[in-house]
Amino acid sequence: MPGEGERYQEFEPPASLRPFVRTIWTYAAPAPEPGVQRIAPDGCPELVVDIGAPYEEQGPDGVFRLQPRALFAGQMTRPLALRPVGPVELVAVRFEPDGARDWLGVALAEATDRRLDMEARTAGVRPPAGDAAAQVAVMTRWLDDQRRAAGWSLDPAVRAEIETAGQDRPSPARSPTEHRALQRRFRDRVGVPPRLLRSILRFRRVFDHAAGPEAAGWLEAGLGAGYFDQPQMARDFRRFLGCTATAWAREQVGLARSLASQSYKPGPLSPH
Repeated sequence: MPGEGERYQEFEPPASLRPFVRTIWTYAAPAPEPGVQRIAPDGCPELVVDIGAPYEEQGPDGVFRLQPRALFAGQMTRPLALRPVGPVELVAVRFEPDGARDWLGVALAEATDRRLDMEARTAGVRPPAGDAAAQVAVMTRWLDDQRRAAGWSLDPAVRAEIETAGQDRPSPARSPTEHRALQRRFRDRVGVPPRLLRSILRFRRVFDHAAGPEAAGWLEAGLGAGYFDQPQMARDFRRFLGCTATAWAREQVGLARSLASQSYKPGPLSPH
């Protein structure tokens, strides 16, 4: 069960941002449950602004270090381990898989499996504490100003492939030259290859089936998400979360639980 005072809310972006932003979400936990929380890849880069105490993140060396108060989280290909150090409150922008390129200003591959410090970039952004709707309004106005100033755009070929993957349909046949060109465009605008994005989206669908109104067991959820069998799903749990499904369900609290309980069905994407 959620901790006392814990809340997670998602807000739809305005039409002007919808081609680029999937949702804007807020999370608060005045007394967060202690312990390490495993966050799985979801195929979407995010901009996170902390209003409360930032989380500590476990590095490759096993050491936990405090995250910056504002960060850009690129595509993830492995689990992210966090732990709270005080009262948590944050607002975050979940971009579409290809929606952050023009905001970030560099190839998304530069941010894959990294959390980039955005404190200087967001210095003028001041979401108020305790008011989720006002926090979202601040982020929305600021992002829309950024969009107009930079003239954000999308790559139609990349967006079409993402839509195909999100709907779990096969990709169209391509020549080797066309395939290599798409790989380069994905590196620039998404940060991971098309095949890896498909794997991540399939993995996220497991949680959709496991947490839906007619919740299924892990095996049924995996089959519903598109896995052939339990061993295939188990490999992705180790790959993307570093543990088994049952261990994750037993251990996860707080933000990790809130994120996993939400719907991550990726399609159809916002109109463009």
